[in-house]
Amino acid sequence: MKSYYLHVLSLTCIILFSSGCARKNFFAKTPVVDQDRYQQLKVASPADVDSVTVMAGQHYKRTGFHNFFWGKHYRNVWATPVTVKVFDMKTAKGGLSIEKLGGGMQTTSLTLIDDNGFTYALRSLDKDPAGILPKFWRNTFVADVLRDQTSAINPYAAIVLPTMAEAAGIAHSKPELVYVLPNDTTFGEYSDRFQDGVFMIEEKYDSDRTITPMLGDATDIAGSKKMLRKRFGDDDHFIDQREFARARLFDLFINDWDRHAGQWEWAVYDDGNNKHYRAIPKDRDNAFFKFDDGVITWLFSRKWAIRKFESFDPKYKDVYALMMNATFIDNRGLNELTLQDYQDLAAELQTALTDEVIERAIRQFPPRVYAQIGEQTIRTLKSRRDLLPQAAREFYMHLAKDPLVVGTDKEERFEVERLNDEETSVKVIRLSDDKQVYHRIFKRSETKQITLYGLAEDDEFEVSGEVKKGIRVVIVGGRGEDEIKDKSRVNSWRRKTIVYDTKRGNEIEFGPETVQTKPPAM
Repeated sequence: MKSYYLHVLSLTCIILFSSGCARKNFFAKTPVVDQDRYQQLKVASPADVDSVTVMAGQHYKRTGFHNFFWGKHYRNVWATPVTVKVFDMKTAKGGLSIEKLGGGMQTTSLTLIDDNGFTYALRSLDKDPAGILPKFWRNTFVADVLRDQTSAINPYAAIVLPTMAEAAGIAHSKPELVYVLPNDTTFGEYSDRFQDGVFMIEEKYDSDRTITPMLGDATDIAGSKKMLRKRFGDDDHFIDQREFARARLFDLFINDWDRHAGQWEWAVYDDGNNKHYRAIPKDRDNAFFKFDDGVITWLFSRKWAIRKFESFDPKYKDVYALMMNATFIDNRGLNELTLQDYQDLAAELQTALTDEVIERAIRQFPPRVYAQIGEQTIRTLKSRRDLLPQAAREFYMHLAKDPLVVGTDKEERFEVERLNDEETSVKVIRLSDDKQVYHRIFKRSETKQITLYGLAEDDEFEVSGEVKKGIRVVIVGGRGEDEIKDKSRVNSWRRKTIVYDTKRGNEIEFGPETVQTKPPAM
């Protein structure tokens, strides 16, 4: 979310003057609705009370003039009374203890652990993004502008997603809403950060201790950083790209635009020869995001401004906007699949996400929230489900335009064959056992350039085929002593083979149209 608030800040500073002070008390004193009840809770214990009626963010409620410029967003939802359970550290999930403090400058969170070693994340429902600002700006109106735009988030979206995710065959956590009493001291030194707050508690899939039947015969769970290090460090680790693509299409369906590498964990499966990684999405803060319903926020969300702030509407207005934050992980985790794969996956999701599933999921909104936005949310989701094949096609076309084919730090052979004017075949052979580990036929009507990365060790690159038209092939040899042979011919100077590698220590046979230049960063 940090990038979201920074982008809002940048355009706010253009539109407004840097004068005016932040409100001293932007946030409500307490989320508890009844003030007499609040006074009682100040001396109560979890054993005395099991639930409390709260408003997660009554401070986001604004007048029509403010909403006209800054958007209605989910202000009414944040200010709707909702009854939630009282959190009891001693009894929740069979009894929990604190493992570590988490969160960034906006969210208060703890990792909690039960007696069996299973971990849970306790995260504040509301946020305070002012901490990302330089100290000078924290006492100005800019802090309040950022705080106010938290209202674009639907605070209860995460609790309705598991039903749809399960139907779609996508791993998921099961968030629950809880309230921490004003005098709860079980948080120890962190008590003042958690007392009198509304939180969401959910499973935290972060190690082999947190494998559940939902994950089948998984042997471990890895974060994205570890997964990528293994995937490109060893030649026997692979991403389950079809299942990752399924999860990414589900992201489109629920309009979750913030799916960067840090938003995923990965279940590890071992077939005896190779290890495969299956995606587990987390941190669903931006599902059902609604931003462009004010004059200023509409301007902010234009393609020439902060394009990725795409709102949850019945139609997919800009699929690429929903992809932007995930560019890094998408380019490395979705380079095998064809358009037909995406069309098949979209059809599978349409079949799984029936009217009954969508309606049952959204009815899990708190009753008063459902009364406000339930029917509208159902209609929007049904429309997006029906239009998913078109969105999947657009998603694929963006990925297919400039794909990466990345080797590992072991030795591979890259075989590129220009089959005809339309098609180019790319294979990757693992040299340790001469086994093909990658094959895809790229189409010139979809792809402008294919970039091959050899990474470390001694790799081989072979380019062959004679065509009139073709796809530009870029070879980045990387570290090691590589063997690069280009025997292809393309009667178009824009579609030549480009080599980024040095002649020193490498064996290079250039064709008549090969171009050599300095290597780029991956």
